[in-house]
Amino acid sequence: MATNTGPEATSDHPITNIVVVGGGTAGWLAACLIAARTDRGAGHPLEVTLIESPDVATIGVGEGTWPTMRRTLERIGITETDFLLACDASFKQGSRFDGWRTGAPDDSYLHPFTAPVDGDPRDIVAAWAEHGGQFANSVGAQGEICHRDLAPRQRAMPDYAGTLNYAYHLDAGKLAALLTRHATERLGVRHVRDHVVGIDSTEHGDIAAVRTRASGAIVGDLFLDCTGHAALLIGGHYGIATIDRGGELFNDRALAVQMPVAPDSAIASQTNATAHAAGWIWDIGLPTRRGIGCVYSSAHLSDDAAAETLERYIRTTSPGVAPPIFRQLKFQSRHRERFWERNCLAVGLSAGFLEPLEASAIVLIELSLDALLDNFPATRRAMDIHATRFNTLFRYRWDRIVEFLKLHYVLSERDEPYWLDHRDAASIPPRLAELLTLWRHQPPSRADFPMIDEIFPAASYQYVLYGMGFPVPTRGPIATTDRARTETLLAQVDQRKRMLAAGLPTNRAYLDALRHATAPAMELSA
Repeated sequence: MATNTGPEATSDHPITNIVVVGGGTAGWLAACLIAARTDRGAGHPLEVTLIESPDVATIGVGEGTWPTMRRTLERIGITETDFLLACDASFKQGSRFDGWRTGAPDDSYLHPFTAPVDGDPRDIVAAWAEHGGQFANSVGAQGEICHRDLAPRQRAMPDYAGTLNYAYHLDAGKLAALLTRHATERLGVRHVRDHVVGIDSTEHGDIAAVRTRASGAIVGDLFLDCTGHAALLIGGHYGIATIDRGGELFNDRALAVQMPVAPDSAIASQTNATAHAAGWIWDIGLPTRRGIGCVYSSAHLSDDAAAETLERYIRTTSPGVAPPIFRQLKFQSRHRERFWERNCLAVGLSAGFLEPLEASAIVLIELSLDALLDNFPATRRAMDIHATRFNTLFRYRWDRIVEFLKLHYVLSERDEPYWLDHRDAASIPPRLAELLTLWRHQPPSRADFPMIDEIFPAASYQYVLYGMGFPVPTRGPIATTDRARTETLLAQVDQRKRMLAAGLPTNRAYLDALRHATAPAMELSA
């Protein structure tokens, strides 16, 4: 339906009315961040409305975040204590990969969040190769801290500060509930619980308003599509197609379950990812439960066989505990050709989804909102320029995520059909194939990832490469200058491990003490 309302695409009409369509993690993060960063003293301060269907269940996009979540929560104005308690959250310091290379009992490596010691990557890798041991454990202290299930911070530290880089494991449903309360009670976000039944367009093709069943038309200048896989605006209205990445990333299903834990059980400091014949199993520890899921390719494994695989894992890791009924999730690894069309920006699952490996879903929401707010279109005339820049940046970012996820598979030596198919040259992104050729002669470095804000830095590639047994580059003809300094820094790693291990509490001790310390205040407020 076309109307004559709404600004022309070439007008200087100010962008002040933001309409977020859809709730969940994406919608409420969007509403909170925009409202929190609004300059109330501006001539045209932003107004934020979120429309949420009362009958659409929230899809938790994941239980793992990146360290960016600390900055996001701080910007929104939520204290770390409130977040940890409200979301049943725990600390995440990286991901551990078991069985990905050969499947042998000792096949394990860590991708931690803290970068290796500072220095020339050629010197660091060469020095590590001479000394031996696991790469992550040799070039930093975080591996030892994770092994001991220790927290990355002490309670006396300021919010969101730590001795090591860290993120969170959380209950995604509880995060959405916390953000809802914060947005509506503290940030002035207007919350409309209603069904979207139609979309009104201007004569120039912009969205003028979304029509709701009971609340009528809700007009806006910029619309954020946070409607998940339904993609009501970017897909349903504008028809922006998706790009299928299933030829590179084969997984398309998951079986998920929540397992209870004993009150005094250890809480892991990392996501554990255990490979199986046709995929992998995630295991995420929260204070009150473990979230476990079997990710697999339906082309390589039947649903029944996947259920048996998950049952075996649960029997091994939780002996004597009967697993609850599994929930099956079907998904496709794909993303939009464009994410910002006219005055509509897709954020979250409406923009796309890649398999759960390395927990990229929530961070893409954060990065999308950061890009919007750091380069906000002041007028409709400027919006198309910002949209073009946004689309270029995020196509780059989605491509880099696909490459990094694929890296975990192409280095495997496992001989099951699933793993052999992943090593088929036809399924390897061309840029990744080129980098693998280069990395036989030099370690991953900043030269390979030239963007200022790369989604995965060179250090992440180093952790996966050398954790998976990729050959160490031979010494080249160009000399480096920091070898002695690098040797000194590596020699100090063990000392730092001992110092941190002696001063940091376990995750369980930290979170239990936090809960006990705030219990009286919570009882009084209740």
